[in-house]
Amino acid sequence: MDERKHTMANVNAVVALGGGPSPVINASLLGAVKRCFDYSGRIGKVYAAKHGIEGVLREELIDMNAQDPAELERLIHTPGSGAVGTCRYKLGDGCEEDFSRILDVFAAHDVGYFFYIGGNDSMDTADKVSNLAHKRGYDLVVAGIPKTIDNDLGDEAFTIIDHTPGYASTARYWANIIQIANEENRGMRVSEPVAVLQAMGRKAGYITAAARLADPNREMPLQLYFAESGHNLDSMTELVHTELRRSGRCIVVVNEGFDVGSLGEARDGFGHVEYGASQTTAAQVVVNHLNRSKLPVRGNATGQVPGILQRSTSIFRSKVDIQEAYEVGAYAVDMAMNSGTGYMATILRAPGATYRAVYDMVSLRTVANSERHLPKSWIAPNGIDVTDDFLRYAEPLLGDGWPDLPLENGLQRFARLKTETIAKRLDTYVPFQHR
Repeated sequence: MDERKHTMANVNAVVALGGGPSPVINASLLGAVKRCFDYSGRIGKVYAAKHGIEGVLREELIDMNAQDPAELERLIHTPGSGAVGTCRYKLGDGCEEDFSRILDVFAAHDVGYFFYIGGNDSMDTADKVSNLAHKRGYDLVVAGIPKTIDNDLGDEAFTIIDHTPGYASTARYWANIIQIANEENRGMRVSEPVAVLQAMGRKAGYITAAARLADPNREMPLQLYFAESGHNLDSMTELVHTELRRSGRCIVVVNEGFDVGSLGEARDGFGHVEYGASQTTAAQVVVNHLNRSKLPVRGNATGQVPGILQRSTSIFRSKVDIQEAYEVGAYAVDMAMNSGTGYMATILRAPGATYRAVYDMVSLRTVANSERHLPKSWIAPNGIDVTDDFLRYAEPLLGDGWPDLPLENGLQRFARLKTETIAKRLDTYVPFQHR
């Protein structure tokens, strides 16, 4: 690329989404875009990359200044990533040409600020782009905005981030559907005594743990099987049989990453197991195993896999989550303006008995590829429940009341942005991983 500098006045900004969506990812997008607008003396145009980093590589940029303001505001009510698109594209070793292309595109469109909303892989990419720009003398401020429903970003001491935007809404989803599943299971126990549900979370059990929020007094016959629990199909079967003998029914929530043997795994662009595309699911393996085990009561185990619904259902979003997702997106822009490149905006918890979020920053290198598990101290001694410490951590994140959800002709009204991309200035480019 042309190793040139630009002045940091009236340069442009790009916002991109990375990885899987969340119920509140667009709140962070809106927070970042609107705060960029507030810096009109330093930021000219604000672009969104169409389908994340692939949109940058393909030079497909959406002009956010040209959007209908009313449609932009509807992003706060819109789940998923349909408004501007995301992708699972791994920028790792061997992708030097891709990294150079990113800077070429930014230089061609006078981009001086890059805001990347995503999880650990996205923060790793952001860190590498920031370092490459610095190495080549290109004035680029790169800032990360956290997102992942798995809540597995950071450290188990919660000093890097307390919780990630998206987790609270997914936790609220699970608390609500377990309440519903319990009513179903109570009514159908004579023929369907075991209800098996599969929660997202490859290696971390935070989403599975959230099922207990439906029943903090532990009145349901509910068993939680985390990726970290150490249980297997045989020990699960014994515990389920024990519960069936005691209460005649059992609700089982199993991590998608719970060890049940081979699933015929498919993998996504990051190299992670893509459970929704694999040949079978942990829930189905569990159901089959339990039904072969000759349950001590009449009837069969049945299974449900909510899948992407847990990261995209609007009505169960947490109002706390929506607000924090917006505010951390806006904070990232302030952080970039005041502190320069190489940081991710983060959410921490203020000390004291009353929950309050505070916003801070952490280096991208610290958070890049970080991974945390459900702390062992939050898993009950039997390995199939959480402790009260987890409940104290998670309950304030659920919030009260229902989120605003505009309707039109009885249907949800989501943001519909103009997604036509601006004119290209460079030659067509095929991303390295797609060749």
